[in-house]
Amino acid sequence: RATRKLAAQLLKIQAVRASAKGFAFSPRNAVFEEFEATFPYEETQDQEQAIDDVLADMESDKPTDRLVCGDVGYGKTEVAIRAAFKAVLDHKQVAVLVPTTVLAFQHYQNFKKRFENHAINLALLSRFQTTSEQKKIVEKIKNHGVDIIVGTHRLLSNDVHFAHLGLLVVDEEHRFG
Repeated sequence: RATRKLAAQLLKIQAVRASAKGFAFSPRNAVFEEFEATFPYEETQDQEQAIDDVLADMESDKPTDRLVCGDVGYGKTEVAIRAAFKAVLDHKQVAVLVPTTVLAFQHYQNFKKRFENHAINLALLSRFQTTSEQKKIVEKIKNHGVDIIVGTHRLLSNDVHFAHLGLLVVDEEHRFG
């Protein structure tokens, strides 16, 4: 009985999502292509396919979930970075949710390095910040003073409100394979 109830709930949720309209991001433009060209490595065929698939999802007006799966060092972070860049170009906020403070800091550093030549407001939110620092960051998120926020599950707290969230990246690392 519980399984049937759960299945019915999931079907209802999917039916609502299937009929919903989401935000359709703009296609690649010259600014995006210039950003892609700054990637210091040559993309693999699988990485290029993942990037193209994610961007196609973003350009659709259907709410989408996409799983990008691969071993450590296979470029999943770059896929997320490009999706985040696309979202910011279209004036949407991005949340990158990670399971640990160490991984949050690593992602923050990677994003910071990739966006160093772009006017993107990037922030980190985790328990490593003081309470007052966290409050300032949370206020900036609310007022769209942050384009991309990288953080732990602190991002899911009741006091975190986004002005224009357009993309959520969840990196569960090794927790689910």
